[in-house]
Amino acid sequence: MPEPELSHTLLALAFAFIMVLCRCGAAVMLLPGLGEDEPPPVLRVGIAAGLAILLVPIVAPHLPPPPDGFLRLAGLLSGELLAGAFLGWLARLIALALPGAGQIISLNTGLSSVLQPDATLGAQSSGIGKLFGMAVPVMILGSGLYAMPLSALAGSYTAWPPGALPPGGDMTEMAVRAVSAHFALALRLAGPFMLMGLVWQVGLGLLSRLVPQLQIYFAALPGQVLGGLLLLAVLSGSLANVWLRAVGDGFAALPGH
Repeated sequence: MPEPELSHTLLALAFAFIMVLCRCGAAVMLLPGLGEDEPPPVLRVGIAAGLAILLVPIVAPHLPPPPDGFLRLAGLLSGELLAGAFLGWLARLIALALPGAGQIISLNTGLSSVLQPDATLGAQSSGIGKLFGMAVPVMILGSGLYAMPLSALAGSYTAWPPGALPPGGDMTEMAVRAVSAHFALALRLAGPFMLMGLVWQVGLGLLSRLVPQLQIYFAALPGQVLGGLLLLAVLSGSLANVWLRAVGDGFAALPGH
């Protein structure tokens, strides 16, 4: 192969790899199970590079030619970073409904209170929320659901062709749907605990009217915590199953599937 032709081929391959790596890298940094803070960054970079190597031969015919100017190159790479980050954010938002439900459960079981902030986890976190957050990557990796966002990532090159920014209207609609699904799932998971908390607070209100001298907060908190933990022990398996089904449905609705 003549040297000019070889140089042009190598330049095209390098450009194609960088384009695919931008989308894969941005997605992997946010995908649940793969983009957690605990794994070392080198591992996540390796996963992104491996995905890019696998996808380059498939999507290379659909990639634009290497641009001549820097501004055009920056625009192309920015579009790929945006597409990958948006896809990863959609997937992570669905999965984060479980820690969100954990925060609501902690509030209704008396394990999270503005009067007694957690000195270790901070005022914006709770033990159950942290536990559910640690369970998210375990269940996603253990159930094999991590493959669905990766499949959507490969199919996103059809939904969002390289070289063109994702349509703003579609992105806004998908973001609104994802946020509403996130809160709806979190409230559905925490529904039994919210009902328990409502009944408990109504009972405490009646008790405080009957016995005004009673220090109702300190007398009722141990029972509220114990009842909440018992209810969590009974419903933990059902909560996990409901969350896994909802996450599977959400991953199946990602653009690219």
